[in-house]
Amino acid sequence: MTTTSNTHRVRTGRITFFVALAVFAQESTWNLYDSQVPPLLREHIGSAALVGLLMGMDNVLGIFIQPWMGNRSDRTRTSWGRRMPYLLAGMPLAALLFLAIPHVAGALPLLILVMFGYALVANSFKPIAESLLPDFVPPERRSRANAVVKIAASLTVLVAALISIFLIDSWPKLSFAIPAILMVVSLAVLAANVRDSRSPAYRSAVEEEREQAAPAARVRDTVLDIVRDRDRSRVLLIGSILLFGGAWAASRALITPYGMEVLGLSRGEAGGLTLPSGVAFLVAAYPVARLAERFGRLRVMAAGMTVFAAGMVLATVVATPAGVVAGLCVASAGASSFLVNAVVVLWNLAPSDRVVGTYTGLYTVGWVGGGFLGPAVVGGLVDLTGWSLLLLHVAVVALLAILAVTRVSVLQRRSSTGRAL
Repeated sequence: MTTTSNTHRVRTGRITFFVALAVFAQESTWNLYDSQVPPLLREHIGSAALVGLLMGMDNVLGIFIQPWMGNRSDRTRTSWGRRMPYLLAGMPLAALLFLAIPHVAGALPLLILVMFGYALVANSFKPIAESLLPDFVPPERRSRANAVVKIAASLTVLVAALISIFLIDSWPKLSFAIPAILMVVSLAVLAANVRDSRSPAYRSAVEEEREQAAPAARVRDTVLDIVRDRDRSRVLLIGSILLFGGAWAASRALITPYGMEVLGLSRGEAGGLTLPSGVAFLVAAYPVARLAERFGRLRVMAAGMTVFAAGMVLATVVATPAGVVAGLCVASAGASSFLVNAVVVLWNLAPSDRVVGTYTGLYTVGWVGGGFLGPAVVGGLVDLTGWSLLLLHVAVVALLAILAVTRVSVLQRRSSTGRAL
């Protein structure tokens, strides 16, 4: 019994490492893209709004592409499995397009075309790489595995910052080459070690199709199933992802002007307010995953979201640089419980292993939608009440998300399905 358990743990650890490596490579390109493509656009475009619109193009594409591609991979059957063929095709192409960005930056139409191509391709395989995790990892262990993946993704912020500090001014083309090379290397490691046709979820999906003589559902069918379900758990959970994603994005996107307007900091000083909270997230991510597996994911999510809201209130009450940093650290540690566990709960609510990729895409739709709407809604409230109440407005949006998660928890306690939530 012990030997079997240890073997299972090793296999889970291996696939977690490979998925974390793939996500690390992908997010390295995304973070450098977000930080260094705007200056390239500014060489041609004077309007900050137009630059922001072009930079937001990838989020809009993601809303439409990621659920469709996740579903497409759910429906694919090959000797490599259902995820790997798309990664083998998409990751090298995305790396090539990313590598081309600084080389075409002198011509605006060509730069926009390459940006569009990169955003299209990178969005296409993003949910596919992440879906490898629930394909291999059993429901009861997904939180800790996803925590490792989230930590790997968070570390890419530091990688992008180091490249920006030490390389971008002197070697701009080399700077873009480093994340591109990381992506190709991670793909080589994946290709050498992973055949998702061997995953438990793939085998379960094939067996289920054989028994039912039916292919995996289309995106439209999956969405209608969620909307029409009398148990509103999945709708409420996606709603909470939208709301909390909005609260999180607003707390990040608007903190620099808040620091300048309320705390009297310079632009650089205000921009650094969130740095300690990034460390707090890294420290908290794995422990909250273990707590979620022990005490229940929904319960730990609700508690962590409450801590997030409390951190926002603390920063509002103690409106000094030190107080705001402390509040953001508390909030970030609390938010880790949601960021690590929300997609795991959504995976575990999926009615079948045949639609896990589609559910990963739907999670992204909720999160990206919140990232798009949250700063706008909270910014509108700031226009009405002033910058001093920014973080209190964020807490109110988080409270709505807490109510949604609490309701999901109530519905699941009433249910007798026995799913690992």
